[in-house]
Amino acid sequence: MIYGSAFFLVALLALSLFLWRMSDRRRDAKAWGELIAVAGPPAGVFDASMVRDLPGPAQAFFRYTIAEGTPLYTATEIEMEGELGFGSQEKPDYKPMHARQVLAPPNGLVWQLKTGAFSGSDGLTPATSWTRFWLFGLLPVVRIGGLRDHHRSAFGRVIAEGAFWVPSSLLPGRLVEWEPVDESTARATVSYGDYRQAIDITVADDGQPLHVIIQRWSNENPDKTFREQPFGGYLSEFRDFSGFRLPTRVEGGNLIGTKDYFPFYKARVTDIRFPL
Repeated sequence: MIYGSAFFLVALLALSLFLWRMSDRRRDAKAWGELIAVAGPPAGVFDASMVRDLPGPAQAFFRYTIAEGTPLYTATEIEMEGELGFGSQEKPDYKPMHARQVLAPPNGLVWQLKTGAFSGSDGLTPATSWTRFWLFGLLPVVRIGGLRDHHRSAFGRVIAEGAFWVPSSLLPGRLVEWEPVDESTARATVSYGDYRQAIDITVADDGQPLHVIIQRWSNENPDKTFREQPFGGYLSEFRDFSGFRLPTRVEGGNLIGTKDYFPFYKARVTDIRFPL
């Protein structure tokens, strides 16, 4: 009788964890669809006259990344593989990763990841944000969300990755203002809801973006204290996707541009799609 009760309790716990995991997946799928829906259809097509009043590096950035006549999608779906570092600058402890993502700046993202025994997602919508990861798909090991600091940090990531893979999200308009920094760098400031996020984009002579840096609200530091600190990525191996010229290699991380930079994220993009 005791063994039967124990078996029943174990089975009940396993079922509860399974249903919890399925609930996470349903919430991911719901947010994924909502982000595509809120982005809507393309808002016209690209014309170089749209950027003629911007600083030189910004003009070059748009002319390199968006071909004339390209539909101006503001959401994209990305498939990637690569490595994630779970250690430190001295001992990176890189693990293989596979991920898929919907990115819809400035509204949000859903990043679904599998690396080793861990799987789960990071996400941001206008209403909430989360980090939810499981061990072997069975045991919840990370559950963060619903906090303003987390939401603000996730918003910074969305704007930074928008410069990587959704350059149309930074076209000048009601939410985006541009200013010069130097002869090869321009700064866009995105205002959305309660947040303002500046982003510096440095380009080569032909306009190819070389690296993107923001001051991100983050607690990824020795003090584990939320504060603004450099975050971003180096971009390379550009390919054409439906009129956009986008990087398929991104190396990035926290404290970029400083002696403490740790490139924990090394992604190789395998596909980019623009959903209707």
